[in-house]
Amino acid sequence: MNVPTATVSRLIVYLRVLDSLASAGKSRTSSEYLGNEAQVSPFQVRKDLAYFGRFGTRGIGYDVAELGQRIRTILGLGRSWNTCIVGLGRLGQALVDYPGFGPQKEFHLVALFDTDSAKIGKCFGGLAVRHNWELPQAVAELNIQLGMIAVPASSAQEVATALVQAGIRGILNFAPAVIEVPLHVFVEKTDVSAALERLTFYLSAAQADRRPAP
Repeated sequence: MNVPTATVSRLIVYLRVLDSLASAGKSRTSSEYLGNEAQVSPFQVRKDLAYFGRFGTRGIGYDVAELGQRIRTILGLGRSWNTCIVGLGRLGQALVDYPGFGPQKEFHLVALFDTDSAKIGKCFGGLAVRHNWELPQAVAELNIQLGMIAVPASSAQEVATALVQAGIRGILNFAPAVIEVPLHVFVEKTDVSAALERLTFYLSAAQADRRPAP
């Protein structure tokens, strides 16, 4: 199915809104409400959902619990995904404590890897750090499907290649580097530095707009 990346991103936002409504005890919602919360039009909400079938009832709207469950299924959140982290520096150690990890949650952190001999064998979050060369064996034994890269930019491609060769098809890259992977492998990039630099651009541009003309 050829679904735009922007649509997938909006589905995640819709799910957050639906979870909030469910927590507030709300049972029904509308494309207008979802659109307002996601900052898109009601038409865009309906178009996004239409990629995956028919949802809701005209004049009545959507059942919050039902729509939330269907979006979870669409996003692949109806199962547990075994996950590993490669790189146990400050960022990697912080990721270990991510509250979304857990045996009863969608993302189950099952292995940690590093090449620093001072970290091998140390425990973080109840998991002992393994050496990177153990990746193939661990991926096979623990059925790891997702890998998170938290290493310096200079090591990112090497780690990505090792993950792919071990059988990982989903990678979340925190390293400030572009990595190359085969077409059957999916990569999501999270670059904090780039996000901060975009913010400074917008702030600088806004300040420039307020300067008096020469």
